[in-house]
Amino acid sequence: MNDSVLLVDVADRVATLTLNRPGSRNALNAALSNALWDAVEAAGADAGVDVVVLTGSDPAFCAGVDLKEVSREAAMSAAVVPRRGPDGLHRFLPVIDKPVIGAVNGACVTGGLELALQCTFLVASDRARFADTHARVGILPGGGMTVLLPQAVGLRRAIEMSLTGNHVAAEEALRLGLVNHVVPHDELLPFTRRLAADLVSCDQIVVRRLLDHYRRVAAAASTVEAHALEGLMAESQQLNPALVADRREQVQARGREQLSE
Repeated sequence: MNDSVLLVDVADRVATLTLNRPGSRNALNAALSNALWDAVEAAGADAGVDVVVLTGSDPAFCAGVDLKEVSREAAMSAAVVPRRGPDGLHRFLPVIDKPVIGAVNGACVTGGLELALQCTFLVASDRARFADTHARVGILPGGGMTVLLPQAVGLRRAIEMSLTGNHVAAEEALRLGLVNHVVPHDELLPFTRRLAADLVSCDQIVVRRLLDHYRRVAAAASTVEAHALEGLMAESQQLNPALVADRREQVQARGREQLSE
């Protein structure tokens, strides 16, 4: 049995990070929070990694911040709450220029939901459950819940989830747009790694530019500003016509293969 609170595996340019406090439903204590932050930063800096997959040791994805540790003393709680990024925003994950796919294998609650929402996108096991129980616990969110959850499911449904604390099953999360895919539990990591391989096979310079651009668009004040940002991004790209032509043929062949399945 591995006693590490975070398991790290790198293969085929994909770093898989597994929250590993199953007895505490992978709740974020200081040790796990720090290990996760450092591992994501390391993956971001690793030239041999293009994609990060984040999951949890069964049966849960993450139950949020470890309230037992927070309640011990104020000094300890300061080590568990989300960190502030360079932009001053509280985060459980540092912002890196590579996609982070959340593979949600079970309960994903409160701070755990904020952690998932900070991923680039999500794949869920059919056992996954999602809830924001901040109001039921009696604490206010600080990790972006009131911004990221409405972006995913819409404002009214986000308000309902936050004010009721009710759980949302995986299939409902898919219908709401909270997750991109729902798969049988045993297929969660194989499916997610195949999806990660699809990302690895793309032009990584473009992947990282697009990822950065989507983040900027999400923060834009209007659709006009967002469209203008896209134009500036496209105009600044240095293209190699021969390389684009070669990739175009590969893309067309891949498209024909996928459509024939």
